[in-house]
Amino acid sequence: MERPQIQSHATEPDSIDIQAFTDLEESELQDQQNDRQNAHQKRAKPLKKLKQSASDAGGYVEGPLKWAIALTASLGAILEVIDTSIVNVALTDMQATLGATVTEIAWVVTGYAIANVVMIPLSAWLGDFFGKKTYFVFSMIGFTAASVLCGLSINLPVLVVARILQGFCGGGLLAKAQAILFETFPPAEQGLAQSVFGVGVISGPAIGPTLGGYLTDTLGWRWIFFINLPVGIVAVIMAIVFLRPDSKQHGRSLQKVDWTGIVLLCIAVGSLQAFLEEGEKENWFESGFIALLAFLAVVGLFLFIWRELSAKAPAVDLRVLRHKSLAAGSLYSGILGMGLYGALFAVPLFAQGVLRFSAMQTGFLLAPGALASAIIMVLLGKISTKVDARILIALGAGGTAAVMFELAKITPQTGTDDLFWPLIWRGATTVLMFLPLSLATLGSIPKEDVSAGSGFYNLTRQLGGSIGIAILTALLARREAFHRAILLAKLTPYDPETTERLSALTGLFQSRGSDAATAQQQALAALSQLVNTQAAVLSYADIFRFVGIVFLCSLPLLLFLGKGGAGAKAPPVH
Repeated sequence: MERPQIQSHATEPDSIDIQAFTDLEESELQDQQNDRQNAHQKRAKPLKKLKQSASDAGGYVEGPLKWAIALTASLGAILEVIDTSIVNVALTDMQATLGATVTEIAWVVTGYAIANVVMIPLSAWLGDFFGKKTYFVFSMIGFTAASVLCGLSINLPVLVVARILQGFCGGGLLAKAQAILFETFPPAEQGLAQSVFGVGVISGPAIGPTLGGYLTDTLGWRWIFFINLPVGIVAVIMAIVFLRPDSKQHGRSLQKVDWTGIVLLCIAVGSLQAFLEEGEKENWFESGFIALLAFLAVVGLFLFIWRELSAKAPAVDLRVLRHKSLAAGSLYSGILGMGLYGALFAVPLFAQGVLRFSAMQTGFLLAPGALASAIIMVLLGKISTKVDARILIALGAGGTAAVMFELAKITPQTGTDDLFWPLIWRGATTVLMFLPLSLATLGSIPKEDVSAGSGFYNLTRQLGGSIGIAILTALLARREAFHRAILLAKLTPYDPETTERLSALTGLFQSRGSDAATAQQQALAALSQLVNTQAAVLSYADIFRFVGIVFLCSLPLLLFLGKGGAGAKAPPVH
């Protein structure tokens, strides 16, 4: 009886050891699997942390995701703004390559501008119809694809059509980017958020010609479009990853689309933009085409306003103008556009036309001012929500006016050193208006009206820029003719100074080998060129003086603005 017991005790330990070994092996396998899973989660943790950033009670994003959204939205806006001006320096090369006339090649700029201003006010409706994220991503993809098509264009019609497509897609990026920031950041942080956005909008008009001139001179004009491809791909990926998903309530039936309003908007704004772009080239109302554009713009605008105020579901919600801050801010935005784009329009023309700068030299002349704008924008973002916006805007308007009056002191001997500090101060003082004006205009309106308000606000700035450039172009031509006539009236054979100058020039050309008759003709031509240069300088001085006066006259509008960040209440939660 003892032997079975001994055998039983002998076999029991073996059974226990095998089970323990099996459990240990399974445990090690589980630990290895857990380690691999933890390592994978650790690698994905930064992106997961960004995506899982929470929202506060007001619906604003909290955590690092909001800054990823800010960079994404601003990148799209920067691309759109730079492409507005980057083409200007390459028009001559395009004209030579495509065999186009000056009037024909101008439609590369005009087509983009018309499509752009048509889409800006529609961006709020399109965002609601398709969803804000979907529309932004689609606009970014379309803008990038159209940029590639521009670079691949084999003739002028293809290039103009591609630029129009680029303008349609780009128009949705600017206003939608600003609306996304206002809907993402709480009022207390709007200053910093809008400073990120504003760096691109302010610096873009100066960066565009510099970058465009460099690419055109080194790689060819097609690369001013191809460069958008890598940047656009990065922006699309960031938008897909970081922008918040669309709510399921954005869809609308196609039967409710305000097609009448959209058509009237295209007629009104498109005709107005074409009128402003082409008016000076066609000598304004002496051209039947320009007169027709003016008629269509006035009638179309009247019918558009009537339609949108009477429609139940308008394509452009003009009722947002019931907010006093938005109405006054949008009007002031038009004046800011005149000053911002008008001054940037006049300085390059003066540098290239009078100082004989190349496109790259002109770009480098403007670059320090753009850098000053970026620095002041970031610094201002930290205090703009704590100071009355009207005070900052008044300082900016006064400072910009002072800079314009300083630029009005130009002479034919003016050089880079004379323009350096005025352009630095212009860049700094403009920011004092741009950022606080955005906060004072849009910061206090309800969140549901931000998209429509942002579209209207950006539209007035774009149209203000176009109106300003059109006015300054006409003023420049007329003042140059006026000053030339005054100067020529003083150049008579009976004027001792004229006779002395003519004799000196004749002697100079004779000393270089010309006979007496030829030397006299060369002297007259040289004297005429001196008159033209002096007339041009005086007309540019008039333009700078005019812009300064406009900014001073705009100051009473500040009485209708809100306090902005210093006094704005948070939008109500819906």
